[in-house]
Amino acid sequence: MSEWQIAGFAEVRELGAGAQGRVVLARHEESGAPVAIKYVTSAAGRDVARLRHEARLLGQVADPHVARLYRLVESEHGAAIVMEAVDGVSLRRVLAEHGSLTPEQSLLVLKGSLAGLAAAHAAGVVHRDYKPANVVVRADGLSKLIDFGIAVPVGEQDRSGTPAYMAPEQWRGEPVTPAADVYAATCVFFECLTGRRPFTGDLGALRSGHLDAPPPVEDVPDGLRELLARGMAKTPDGRPAGAAVFVQELESAATAAYGTDWEARGVQALAGAAVALAAVFPLAAAGIAPVAAGGAVAAGGTAAAGGAAAAAGGTTAAGGAAAGAGGTAAAGSGILAGVGAKVAVAVAGTAVVAGAGGTAVYSAGHGRDEPRVRPVAATVSTQNETLSGVPVAVRAQYAQISGHRDPAVQRRINQELRAPLDWSIDRIRQATARSRAQCSGQSRVSTAVRMGVRGPSLISVVYKTDNRYCFPADGALPGWAVTLDLKTGRAYTAEDIFKPSTLTSAGLQVLWSRLTSKEGTFWGPDGCMGDHPPQRSDFLPSSEPTVDGGRQKGPPYATVFLAPDHFEVNWSTEGSACTSDQLTGPYAKVRDLLEPDFAALLPG
Repeated sequence: MSEWQIAGFAEVRELGAGAQGRVVLARHEESGAPVAIKYVTSAAGRDVARLRHEARLLGQVADPHVARLYRLVESEHGAAIVMEAVDGVSLRRVLAEHGSLTPEQSLLVLKGSLAGLAAAHAAGVVHRDYKPANVVVRADGLSKLIDFGIAVPVGEQDRSGTPAYMAPEQWRGEPVTPAADVYAATCVFFECLTGRRPFTGDLGALRSGHLDAPPPVEDVPDGLRELLARGMAKTPDGRPAGAAVFVQELESAATAAYGTDWEARGVQALAGAAVALAAVFPLAAAGIAPVAAGGAVAAGGTAAAGGAAAAAGGTTAAGGAAAGAGGTAAAGSGILAGVGAKVAVAVAGTAVVAGAGGTAVYSAGHGRDEPRVRPVAATVSTQNETLSGVPVAVRAQYAQISGHRDPAVQRRINQELRAPLDWSIDRIRQATARSRAQCSGQSRVSTAVRMGVRGPSLISVVYKTDNRYCFPADGALPGWAVTLDLKTGRAYTAEDIFKPSTLTSAGLQVLWSRLTSKEGTFWGPDGCMGDHPPQRSDFLPSSEPTVDGGRQKGPPYATVFLAPDHFEVNWSTEGSACTSDQLTGPYAKVRDLLEPDFAALLPG
């Protein structure tokens, strides 16, 4: 006998299959809306019961951070659930691509997941298997929780879960509470920050780590350590009393550590990280075209034996919902999840995420007939590796773009964007190779990236370095700003940015007088740079001595960074004294010192 299918849906492609069932990408025949359908055969009695259980629990949860259930269908052939289209890519895939995320991105993932978990907890449901594969990040930065396959009502006793993220009480087989989900979410938060799980090894090592080892708070930024310690406390009573409470603690910690705009920065960066992976979305390979919004995927109506009810009530205008009239199916039944009697799917171009144990469909469309020009996406990526042949560990961030209409320009931009990291790697590699006999442990290349203006004409980023040598050495390597023309990929120089008169000694004194030094007296009469006022040469590539008596080109001491809301001169030199400062001021205070064509491209 051939595999059964739900009536009213045309299968597009199979996403996965096993002995007990399969997951398919399908299209609703009336609206053309894509959905994911999870089928389980009647022979797999326990799995059918589990699918029914998943649908019942999902039907109790209605929240923007949780993927919705549209329909559960049962017949003599088995059971199936029809799931919401979700616009995004799995967090597991994001981490596989980028290694780790910025603190703001990581906090945003945790906040979104906690919001979804809080909705589940309010309905009396514990997810019990929160992990990166069960989180989908949309193109707008919103994250959604999927796959409630092993969720249970609060207080039930079960050992199921994923060992890398299981709370101590799950390892002991004790009744689960919302605190178990808080623990798992905090473990994933640690993984987002560091690129690795809090505890690793075989099953015995994982059990020992989760039960007995202290949370590895020393591996995360200072301002987030208390958050990690609270979320990964060994006892449920030591953790926040539910996900909703933890959200409040998160917001307080995030604001204290990263300012009031941390969430806006996190949304922008996380959205870019998801959009950068659009090329791996499988829907394009399936050839699904955009559809008009407003098609309904609601339970009800009448179906032939073994099928499910087709959507009743037709469609409405874009953005409206079609009524899912109640009805019955011969030799089978369709029930609507408890999220309301009217459910509509309004999606355009879509793609599919297939995660371990669950699948969600996500849309990348916009509800218009004409294709939209996708803006260039700028993201912070990570490089985590040990170099071959020398004891140098790279634990670094770098900026990249994707989606440029000209691949050659995109390559040029990305090469320029990561130039500060490549320069640091080369310098530390050479120094380590020369002094390897004195090494103890590894040298380390560490950079952090701060994003500034991103489009439509410019992109500006600044690097901060925190490098270490494996041999006795003093001093730091510089970090500098890079500002590029997004149309050509050309890097802007000081001559492109400033008027010639500004780059004179007198002009630079005027510039300095309009900016505020982060280091306070750095440039004052008693400061370490008091005898060295800024010069034009500080904005030009430097010339550094080499060990063999030669010279090599280095970055300028002073580079321009264009923050979204202010102008900044980043001062950074190699050495151990007077090595760094940031001079900042509103754009309005420096516009008259800039080249007019360049000033016209700036915010405000």
